[in-house]
Amino acid sequence: MYHHDTQIRVRYAETDQMGYVYYGNYATYFEVARVEAFRHLGYPYKKMEEEGVGMPVLEYQIKYLQPAKYDDLLTIKLAIPEMPKARIRFTYEVTNQHGALINTGETTLVFMNMETGKATRIPAEVNKLLKTYFD
Repeated sequence: MYHHDTQIRVRYAETDQMGYVYYGNYATYFEVARVEAFRHLGYPYKKMEEEGVGMPVLEYQIKYLQPAKYDDLLTIKLAIPEMPKARIRFTYEVTNQHGALINTGETTLVFMNMETGKATRIPAEVNKLLKTYFD
């Protein structure tokens, strides 16, 4: 299993009238965590896109447990629980600076040939990099 943690400080503009992080912002936080996880892995999204592979979201789930607020320091704990093929599943746990669990989530993305718009297998280099975490 591959794990990576990313931290995000909640900005004022990301909160709603109640002072809580607006629920739609968590999709962006999860995306930031995915991009940083691939960067940490040694294969940034930009490189994948330059090689003609995109990763559109197929499924998105989230369970809200308590609100995050302005200036909270959130840690997004990302995991890839199984070796991907044409799809890749990510799980998330978001905690605040006190260690309180804010929410959990999951996304499934598809590796897509950007020229044809059709699903493709995991890029060979990504496969090689991730395989070491699953052996």
